[in-house]
Amino acid sequence: MLLPDDFVPLWSPPAGLPEAGHWFVFREGKLLVFPGAGAPEVPSGAAPVPVDGARCIGLLAGAPCWVAEAGAGPLPAGAALEPLRGLFDRLADGPLAVAGRAAQVVEFDRTHRFCGACATPTARCDGGRARRCPRCEAIFYPRLAPAMMVLVTREGPGGRELLLARGTRFTSPIYSALAGFVEPSESLEQCVHREVREEVGVAVRALRYFGSQSWPFPHSLMVAFLAEHAGGELVPDPEEIGDAGWFPIDRLPMLPHRLSVARRLIDHAVAEVRGS
Repeated sequence: MLLPDDFVPLWSPPAGLPEAGHWFVFREGKLLVFPGAGAPEVPSGAAPVPVDGARCIGLLAGAPCWVAEAGAGPLPAGAALEPLRGLFDRLADGPLAVAGRAAQVVEFDRTHRFCGACATPTARCDGGRARRCPRCEAIFYPRLAPAMMVLVTREGPGGRELLLARGTRFTSPIYSALAGFVEPSESLEQCVHREVREEVGVAVRALRYFGSQSWPFPHSLMVAFLAEHAGGELVPDPEEIGDAGWFPIDRLPMLPHRLSVARRLIDHAVAEVRGS
């Protein structure tokens, strides 16, 4: 999910910022939404419910974006709590992307209320973007895990083919590019080669950077590449990969959501082959 062009990130909002704005309110990891004109909407105006620890995370089209945890008590009539993934294609793309940022901020505050070194309660510092322990002075910033994604291609019997796989952790029949988290002391390129070898048993070459995307499921920075098949037959790791195969561009399986960098990567590769 890419933040919209009319969003301005903030950690230290200017004084006198009005409370009225867009409210991204969470309870147990779910976002509070109201029914709109045929689709859910993030509440605007004043805080829709009693909240704890409200903070501004930026401006969307000039309006403040407030994030907070919902306090105890019943929800207003018509309100619902929904997981972010369930709001794809229902909540507008701009507010959905800001909600991803908001969810990570809320989760960071929730999981870093106490120092991980000495268990002392922490307080916000560095303009609100970090939390500091007043006892041992340890400073904690929001966790962001770098992960690589790679779409491997080759020349098959009928033309260009894409290597797509379905993970064992997902119940939906969606196939995507290969992906994995970067390990300590590892470069992105080393991660690509290792993950491809471990997950499907083949070698790759000619890596090309495609793009990146923040992804709040959970706290990842996805860095996407294109690569060429350099040898080896597919041998999927049964613990990670439910199925993998070479797919001609005119016979692709069910693909990831359009808001994901995986889908943009696949669409780009198909457009390259078609010359469009």
